[in-house]
Amino acid sequence: MSIRIVLVETTHPGNIGAVARAMKNMGVTDLALVSPRYFPDKEATARASGAEDLLENASVVDSLPEAIADCVYVAGASARSRTINWPSMNARECASKLIGEGARGSVAVVFGPENSGLSNSDLDHCDTLLTIPANPDFSSLNLAMAVQVVAYELLAVQSEAQVDYEADAPLATSGELELFYEHLEQVLTDVNFLDPDNPRHLMRRLRRLFIRARPDQNEVNILRGILTAVARDGHPRS
Repeated sequence: MSIRIVLVETTHPGNIGAVARAMKNMGVTDLALVSPRYFPDKEATARASGAEDLLENASVVDSLPEAIADCVYVAGASARSRTINWPSMNARECASKLIGEGARGSVAVVFGPENSGLSNSDLDHCDTLLTIPANPDFSSLNLAMAVQVVAYELLAVQSEAQVDYEADAPLATSGELELFYEHLEQVLTDVNFLDPDNPRHLMRRLRRLFIRARPDQNEVNILRGILTAVARDGHPRS
């Protein structure tokens, strides 16, 4: 199964080990850690209990964009309600989507810190919000349990997934889209369309638009070519 589990700013090393064990139970082996508080750590190794190879091969990076730069589809797992209307799926729906998108390139599921979960800024880098249905009176799962549920759903749907997709070009990766968003924000600022002191609201809406559109690499290159032409020939609005 070609899917990455990304843990963001994990505070307890034992949870990293428990996640590795949960992943290996379900045949998921690609683990990325974003700024873990303690790693490597003997408690992580002890809790891995046979999945030490996942810890040894885990990538450790400084930021979420770096962890998912090569991914064409990213789901952010969260139990916390949001004031922003994020696109969302339950774990079973999302597992089917991830398996299908995995035929186009690397995919990932992102889990946030144990106490606070993913921030809205983290979710800006995700294509969908993944939720795990649970008892509304006691809905909080520990990190390893949440990963286990998602990994199980992935294993359960893997053999059933049917992918029928032909494209002129591969989908744009998360890293390529981040460069496009930076380019877009700069040009919109230069032509006085975007307030440089408060860009977040508009840029978040534009991210949602392009996430729904799912541009491929050729389309992103076209869009960036347009932005380059605007930057070269355009004039600020009066």
